Amino acid sequence: MPSTSSAISDSGRSVPPRLWRDRDFRRLWVGQTASQLGEHTTLVVLPLLAVLTLNAGAGELGAVRAVGQAPFLLLSLLVGAWVDGWRTRTLMVVTDAGRTLVLGAAAVAGLLGWLGLPALLVVAFAVGALSVFFDVAYQASLVRLVRRDQLVRGNSALEGSRSAAQIAGPALGGALVSLLTAPIAAASSAVFFALSFLSIRRIRRTESIPERAERPARVWRRIHEGLRFVAGDASLRTVCLASAAFQFSFAATMTCYLLFLPRELHLSGTAVGLTLAATGPGALLGSMLAARLPSRFGHGAVLVSAAALGDGVFLWVPALHGSPAATVSALLVINFVFGAGGQLVNVTVMAVRQAVTPDGMQGRAAATITFVGMGMAPLGSLLGGFLAMGWGPRTSLLVTAAGMLVSPLVMALSPLARLGRALPAVRDAPR
Repeated sequence: MPSTSSAISDSGRSVPPRLWRDRDFRRLWVGQTASQLGEHTTLVVLPLLAVLTLNAGAGELGAVRAVGQAPFLLLSLLVGAWVDGWRTRTLMVVTDAGRTLVLGAAAVAGLLGWLGLPALLVVAFAVGALSVFFDVAYQASLVRLVRRDQLVRGNSALEGSRSAAQIAGPALGGALVSLLTAPIAAASSAVFFALSFLSIRRIRRTESIPERAERPARVWRRIHEGLRFVAGDASLRTVCLASAAFQFSFAATMTCYLLFLPRELHLSGTAVGLTLAATGPGALLGSMLAARLPSRFGHGAVLVSAAALGDGVFLWVPALHGSPAATVSALLVINFVFGAGGQLVNVTVMAVRQAVTPDGMQGRAAATITFVGMGMAPLGSLLGGFLAMGWGPRTSLLVTAAGMLVSPLVMALSPLARLGRALPAVRDAPR
């Protein structure tokens, strides 16, 4: 849907609106930034609560991460079908309110001494489920707010905000868990979700959405249409396979990583948060590069090279030994490169997906890719915990990090690698 800030030149031609002059886009950007900050704080707070406060072992940590990621597997397809028939603003506001209440309840439970591992599992699942709704909705929302020729810049701005959240979120989460109490660590994320709620609810633009289904069977038919659309496009099909390979290996890697840093390298919660936060500046750089590199070198070349560099650098982590200062310095560099490569891939893939997908399929296409990709994450987290119990964190980390290179290999052997400087044309939705 064209922006309301569109102008008409003296010659009668439409002049593309400037993205940052659009108040509704700014409100979406501010809200998404706050929401991502809350989400990235939570992603560190909950596992570190399990490891450092509840003394969780490798298997228990894998379970906490798997439970938080399970909603991507269980709910993504249904959410995608619903998002295409609802106003995305409504969904984002409701999910922000829900995450605020859930984490607020966790803070109260912590103050009362009730925040054990079972309660942490419930919180992780609830926050993960609501995050599925928000993530699919904000991706579909951008297409309804800006012009198609602004998608790359719009995605660059939104993914840049996610990068900024990656800078502050892990460091804040690690510091709160290490220095303060568990209730304060949980409450910190609730505050950011509340800020997101206040910003997104101020979006005034009326969205154009398809008619809602009158019968429940319609939902399953819409899910099938989304699956068929993604499976029928070579680029989107490759994105699904590469995403599944990456998310499976990355989830296993992160489970081993969060055990490796405090127990093998003897880093504090604050140091762990600091090293994870280095992903943020790298991702910010990746977002800025994504606005220029694909149009200069080609979308396919950028995707393959950025994925290979970002994923491959993690192979250096298991080799780290020595003083804490030198180790932390090396981890900062590794996470910076990983963040830059990963974010460059994320923004470029999102622009390709949005370009080939018609407006009425945006939510379902995003949800299908999320389902196939993030749906593998719970299995990866469980595998990481299992490997760490049998082989130890260092060996397991080497094996799982090597597995992350399957993703760029899949892209390199597919038509996705041959995409040129221009975005592909939009495809027709299945009839």
